[in-house]
Amino acid sequence: MKNDVKIKEQERIDDLHRNGYFLIQNTKMFCFGIDAVLLSGFAQVKKGEIMLDLGTGTGVIPILLEAKTEGKHFTGLEIQKESVDMARRSVILNGLEQKINIDEGDIKQSVSIYGGSMFDVVTSNPPYMNDGGGLKNECREKAIARHELLCNLEDVICNASKLLKTGGRFYMVHKPHRLTDIMVTMRQYKLEPKRLRFVHSYAQKEPSLLLIEGARNGKPMIKVEKPLVIYQQNGEYTEEIKKIYYE
Repeated sequence: MKNDVKIKEQERIDDLHRNGYFLIQNTKMFCFGIDAVLLSGFAQVKKGEIMLDLGTGTGVIPILLEAKTEGKHFTGLEIQKESVDMARRSVILNGLEQKINIDEGDIKQSVSIYGGSMFDVVTSNPPYMNDGGGLKNECREKAIARHELLCNLEDVICNASKLLKTGGRFYMVHKPHRLTDIMVTMRQYKLEPKRLRFVHSYAQKEPSLLLIEGARNGKPMIKVEKPLVIYQQNGEYTEEIKKIYYE
């Protein structure tokens, strides 16, 4: 870890428990949660592939995927200037300037920024709440991360499809109550759903998250994987979650 990276007031450095990597976050803004970590464990980036994370926030998904995979290059696109600044400093903090780019920009303009059919993998941990869904957070940065204020589900899926090469893969974490919208919209934009996994806090609870993979111009067939359970009955992480979180 480089020691000459400036850490600003109200910022903290969090240990990512991978390759000795750390992430800069602001305690007053949106901080990544377990959903981003689970997405980094679900997404597959093969040797030599290039990936893009839409709405990357402070860059946790590109940094984790760089640590976990043999991908060639990783890019994060984020519209909020403060998050872009933190993500870029985290890249420098971990000495990853040659492997990861963080770009400031709008998901809705992403094809103009990068060009079509440019990536092998696109990931996204988008805002979950559609218009009118849930209470708006008083902090604008948190509200943008949680609610579809600047982009919606269709924006994410439409642009992901255009950015992917034929056969390229899209990975997303979202809420189960949006599953119908997700499936219909993915097929509308030629992202065929291929893998689906529900995430449960406890084995006996209903799912709280879903992880989904789609293939650009893929053939129809979906594999529903066994549920991913976060906690044991004693409140500790399950062994699978420990493997996703820690080396």
